[in-house]
Amino acid sequence: MLSAGAYVDHLGPYFGALQLRYFGRRPPIEDNSVTSKPTLLLSARLGYRPADNLELALEIFNLLGSTAHQIDYFYLSRLPGEPLAGIADVHFHPVEPTSIRLSLTARF
Repeated sequence: MLSAGAYVDHLGPYFGALQLRYFGRRPPIEDNSVTSKPTLLLSARLGYRPADNLELALEIFNLLGSTAHQIDYFYLSRLPGEPLAGIADVHFHPVEPTSIRLSLTARF
C-alpha cells in the first residue's frame, strides 16, 4: 500500500494538491488462492484564496478514470437459476467514477 501527497501553498493567492493512493494485489480470502487486482487512484485540488477568510477550491477525484475495485470480498452467493449450493466468487465495490467538486469556504 502507498499513500502519498504533495501540497503547494503560498503561491500568492493560489494553492494546490495531488494525492496518490495505491493498493497492490491483496487476498480477499485467507488461503491466498484468490487475489484482487491493484488499485491506483489520483486526486487533485486547485484553489484560490482572495482573502484570509475566503477560499474557492476545485477538486477532481479519480483523475485517471480508474475502473478498479475499491474493495473486494470473496464468498458464496446465489442468483436465481444458479446451483443451490451457491457459487464462490469475488464481489466488489467499484471506485467512484471521475467526479468534480467546487467549494466556497468562508471562515468567521
